[in-house]
Amino acid sequence: MSNILNRHLNILLLILFGVYIYRDLWALLKFNSKPLDHDEGNILWFKIASLAIAAILVPIAAPRQEYPPTSHTAITSEINPEETASILSLLTHSYMDSFIFRKNRKAIRLAQDELPPLAKADQSDVLMPDILSILDPPSASSRYLLWGLLEAYKKRVLTLIGLHLLQIPLSFVAPMGIKKVLSYLENGGEGATIRPWVWISWLFFGPTLKAVLFQLFTYIACRNNLQIKAVLNQLLLQHSLRIRIDSVNLSGKQQKDNFTGKLTNLAASDVTEISGLADVWIVLLCFPVEFGLSLWFLYDILEWSVFMGYAFMLLCIPLPFYISQLIRKIQITRKQKTDARVQSVTEALSVIRMAKLFGWETRLRDQIAEKRDDELSFARKSQLFDVLNAHINFTIPMLTMMITYAFYTAYLKKELTASAVFSSMAVFEMLRARIRQVAVNILPFIQAKVALDRLDNFLRKTELLDHFSQHHTSVPSDLSMIGFRNSEFRWLGSSNHNYKLKFEGEVLFRPNCINLIVGPTGSGKTSILLALLGEMRFVSIESDSYYNLPREGGVSYAAQESWIQNDTIRNNVLFGSDFDEERYNDVLYQCGLLRDLSLFDAGDMTEVGEKGINLSGGQKARVTLARAVYSSAQTVLLDDPLSALDVHTAKWVVDKCFNGELIRGRTVLLVTHNIALVSPLAHHVVAITSEGKITQGTVTDVILSDTVLAAQVIEGEKRLQLYPEPLKREEETLPADKQPHIPRGTLVLAEEMEVGHVGWEAFKLYINGLNKYPVAFFWLVITLVFLSGSLSAVQSWFMGYWASQYETQPASSVSVSWFLSVYATLLVLSLTMYSSGFALWIFGSIRAGQIIHRRFIDSIVTSTFRWLDVTPTSRIMTRATADIRSIDDLLSIGIWQLTEASLRMFIHLGSIMVFAPLFLLPGVAIAFLGGYFGQVYLSAQLPLRRLMSINRAPILGNFTAAVAGLVSIRAFGAEDMFLRESRLRIDTWLRPAIPSYNANRWIGIRVDVLAGIFTAALGAYLVYGNSGTSAANTGFSVTMAVNFTALSLAWVRLYNAAEVEANSLERMKRYLDIEHEEEASSEGIPPAYWPASGALHVERLCARYSINGPEVLHNLTFSVRSGEHIGIVGRTGSGKSSLTLALLRAIPISGEVFYDGISTTKLNLHALRSNITITPQVPELLSGTLRSNLDPFSEHDDSRLNDALRSAGLFALQGEGPNGLTLDSEIRGGGNSNLSVGQRQIIALARAIVRKSKLLIFDEDHRTDSIIQETLRHELGGDVTLITVAHRLATVMDYDRIMVLDEGRIVEFDSPRQLLEKEGGLFRGLVDESADRTELYRMII
Repeated sequence: MSNILNRHLNILLLILFGVYIYRDLWALLKFNSKPLDHDEGNILWFKIASLAIAAILVPIAAPRQEYPPTSHTAITSEINPEETASILSLLTHSYMDSFIFRKNRKAIRLAQDELPPLAKADQSDVLMPDILSILDPPSASSRYLLWGLLEAYKKRVLTLIGLHLLQIPLSFVAPMGIKKVLSYLENGGEGATIRPWVWISWLFFGPTLKAVLFQLFTYIACRNNLQIKAVLNQLLLQHSLRIRIDSVNLSGKQQKDNFTGKLTNLAASDVTEISGLADVWIVLLCFPVEFGLSLWFLYDILEWSVFMGYAFMLLCIPLPFYISQLIRKIQITRKQKTDARVQSVTEALSVIRMAKLFGWETRLRDQIAEKRDDELSFARKSQLFDVLNAHINFTIPMLTMMITYAFYTAYLKKELTASAVFSSMAVFEMLRARIRQVAVNILPFIQAKVALDRLDNFLRKTELLDHFSQHHTSVPSDLSMIGFRNSEFRWLGSSNHNYKLKFEGEVLFRPNCINLIVGPTGSGKTSILLALLGEMRFVSIESDSYYNLPREGGVSYAAQESWIQNDTIRNNVLFGSDFDEERYNDVLYQCGLLRDLSLFDAGDMTEVGEKGINLSGGQKARVTLARAVYSSAQTVLLDDPLSALDVHTAKWVVDKCFNGELIRGRTVLLVTHNIALVSPLAHHVVAITSEGKITQGTVTDVILSDTVLAAQVIEGEKRLQLYPEPLKREEETLPADKQPHIPRGTLVLAEEMEVGHVGWEAFKLYINGLNKYPVAFFWLVITLVFLSGSLSAVQSWFMGYWASQYETQPASSVSVSWFLSVYATLLVLSLTMYSSGFALWIFGSIRAGQIIHRRFIDSIVTSTFRWLDVTPTSRIMTRATADIRSIDDLLSIGIWQLTEASLRMFIHLGSIMVFAPLFLLPGVAIAFLGGYFGQVYLSAQLPLRRLMSINRAPILGNFTAAVAGLVSIRAFGAEDMFLRESRLRIDTWLRPAIPSYNANRWIGIRVDVLAGIFTAALGAYLVYGNSGTSAANTGFSVTMAVNFTALSLAWVRLYNAAEVEANSLERMKRYLDIEHEEEASSEGIPPAYWPASGALHVERLCARYSINGPEVLHNLTFSVRSGEHIGIVGRTGSGKSSLTLALLRAIPISGEVFYDGISTTKLNLHALRSNITITPQVPELLSGTLRSNLDPFSEHDDSRLNDALRSAGLFALQGEGPNGLTLDSEIRGGGNSNLSVGQRQIIALARAIVRKSKLLIFDEDHRTDSIIQETLRHELGGDVTLITVAHRLATVMDYDRIMVLDEGRIVEFDSPRQLLEKEGGLFRGLVDESADRTELYRMII
């Protein structure tokens, strides 16, 4: 009720104030008039002032009602100042004063909690539900994404259109003021009815009111920008969680190869470009209105001649549109090239450790450089066409103006006056600026349209899981059944070999017990689980076809390739479930993790890094298993979790976990090769052959039907009978100093943030890349721009000079053709110099972007292994996408525009001083105030943008982690957890982003007001204080002042924008100054004959994972003869893998390692690693063909490569089955997409055979089968030294010698026979603990 009364009172006061304006204030504007109430004297002005305060100032300055607290916000919570700001504060953005001035006083790093809280309307939980319901493809059907965005933001869009339409008439207030002031001077005040100070005030109020509306327009548009960016990021993640894991139904091989890169690019770049559409299209939409008003204004001044000029303009319109179409086509191709580059960088980061160990850094660099060159070639074309388009749009208004003046003077025989020239020039300049703005925005508009089409195509055309698509399946009569009937499953997009998984008849799994899935490597065991999970495409082959996996009781899943999040071990196990300490400790115990956790200082609070980088393969497998077991899900799917475990650990897991209380009563589907160990617990078996034939039944039935399985089980049972009791293992709890209450074992540190202005070193990085001679290059560009700007100023003065000729001589004596010729000459010269400077800058900026990207990739590729361990891939990818995009586009054009604005501002100020030298001091004062506001603004803006950049990477990190773990996430039904985490990270990013955009409005409105004051003051000075100045020179000075103030505003904005975008340079520079491995030198090149043998001699070798870290290897001394086969054994954490890394100098070492007589510390790393081959525990392949993986530098013929594959056992493994691989077979996604783990291991071994290294290091995985073992024993040359890191003792029992490590020290090193004869020996203890004890002893007899 009180609000209604207040509004009513305000309306009455406004009406009363309007009456006084009409009666008394209006008379002050005219000559020979006086107020109607002048008899009241000073009381009248007191009443008017009081009314102004009560009717206008108080209502707009009063704070709005405090925002009501939400259900999740406490009443005492801090309120965002924006939510309670008054109308005046909102219009002037003064609610930012407190934050901005506080940051100006405190030049320290900005912390997240120093920021204002998010307003309710900006919080993701409030913002997203309604908008996502409109945009989400299942809800939006086939509607184009743009229409959904317009529907979601229709109210704001209409508001923006209204605000922009209001700005248009205000644009003509200043030209009208110029016309009236100059007309007053031309006529000496004769016939004037309105006082000149009124028109002078128009020079202030017109631009100032327009600035208020413009800043309000931009405020809403920027808020839309940020919200759209946030919503589209969430939409992209939400949709990605529904797509099929092999969802590559795009046409063309290149698109298939670039699918991962496209996803990353969509999230990192395309969403940003789409959000930039928030205001650009409205400017284009309203341009016809501005065009029409300018036509009306000019017609009032130049009569019919304006139609001739505009007719010419309309005839020229198709030309820029044609250029725009060419730019659009180039942009589409450029985007595809960017996708390819991002894909190359993504894949390089996924295999960078393997590539470094193989000495393949050059190949990675060359691959990425090739993609980068392709991308930049189209970037260069795009920018050159953009320059052409901008110049066409610059020239058309200038020619329009020339044609108009020519027709006005030559045909209509009219005389030009200063008032007509400079007021019309102001409108032509405004029109030119608008057309130029349209031209400048054409490229971003096209980029946004291309990005919008790409995102829309992804949302509507990628294949979804059957659950989300229109594809429906039959359901069994009993919905609790798990299994298949008459079903076929395919991998979509597997073009090389069309794999099919076919179930004829009914294949069912028994509930509430353990079901085994067995078969040879590559037969499709994993595919059975994925088909049940709905990851494969279901094809109905009969009317009663179905597959079913009940979800009511929950499903948990342990993938064969462990998916580990960049988080603590505890959080990886919990995976969003509530913490139950008793259950959690039982899981750790049963999965054999307690002893492993005792090795970490922070216990289960240790961060494990991306992909679990600081865990061994066995540890990752057990963490993944623990996650599945800890879950309360009724159905547990386990994809060969035992394959990564040594024998005694596997036995422990089977006895304690699979036979324990946590598994009992749950339905378990277990893929395994270790049939003998698990079969006693199994109640049902499904077996699949290499040909895809499936049999099922009890363990006895399946074993009897398959002689190979029967032989394996019988042999296994004989071994197990020797050890009927569970194997002994340390059953201790975590030591007291390892309990979870200790501090977090942080691996990934918070990203550092600079303080203060962007340093010169960052700018120098860019400038030095512009040209071989950057100083000369920069001065040449500056000279061309300065000459171009000077000629433009001369053009304006020359037009006034032309008009002044009519004051001193008859019109017939004024040569129109001569004046037009001179003006045209000045225009051509100005345009030529500008074009030359701009073209030079484009080529220089492309070169700088190329060099910075190359140095960035070189820096990453040559970084240390430890740096890669502690640096999340998302941080690297953010620099490879968003920061590189900024450097290529925004920073390049930003520095150019800043240079241009600086020079033109200097030229305009100099022009003003020529005719008004006494106004230098006010000009300097205004410039000083503008600089002060700019400095205050920057002190707040830079830390905000830095914090934005830092907070952006976690959003991308969550996205890439979700895409990497799609199957596990969907199996657990954890999509909402990742979506919720995404919303939290988006809110964290929005919190500095919104103040950052609001700070732009804060500086903008203040500089606009200063600009208006300067222009109006100059006009007043020229009219009242400098009576000797002619109308033409006054018009020129005012025009220059208007341009100067506009440039002053633009300069502050451009300077701030350039420094803000230079934050990307700063971030890139930081990643150029990271830890690097030793550089190559001429002294490190080995002799041509080296290595002639595989002899190895190690003296006092010590190693650590970081320079300041603890030693993990202690004084190792040993020798290995050429051709020897050496096995390395030891418990988890004994230093086995550390030794292999030390031999390759992948970690800091001390001591000496001699390889064929030469110290490895004296060799270049590339020379060392190129002559040693390591086959890592987890095989990594490069995307491309099988041939390029075996022979990346094309050094061998196909026969040699096929021999290597045959020796490695690939052909024996795959036989004549449908999944046969050839040298031309495509390897996608590092082999994860279309190869089994076993196939990748064999290919990795074949790669080692091809390299013909004298020293082969084989880090065995428990999945390693007999084919690979036979290859190692018989296919290597007699002079090849083999060092095998063994996780199964049977692998190395027939080796020449075995090295036993414990806690980083050699405790035993001798032949297997000698070690077994050693009483109390560690190796003998390992053998005696093993379930294969009898077999192991037999192997050395």
